[in-house]
Amino acid sequence: MQQTETKYILTLEEQKLLTMTGVESVDGFSEHAISLTVAGKKVSIGGEHLKVIAFSQEKGSFSASGEIDSVRYGKGGMAKLFK
Repeated sequence: MQQTETKYILTLEEQKLLTMTGVESVDGFSEHAISLTVAGKKVSIGGEHLKVIAFSQEKGSFSASGEIDSVRYGKGGMAKLFK
């Protein structure tokens, strides 16, 4: 049995605008955190003044704005990308 891998792209512009493809669901959101399921894995976005701009489950596209300071994949510790 051949296993197909779902590909996704994450783009972050100036830590203010995040766009992502391959998003299956938005599991929760607040001003400080957004939880997504992407390619079967949990993804958490952290920051301040976060807003979901758009989400299309059909297309798998997602975008958010705010002061984005972290992205975490899976259940492990927070992986801070920016200081």
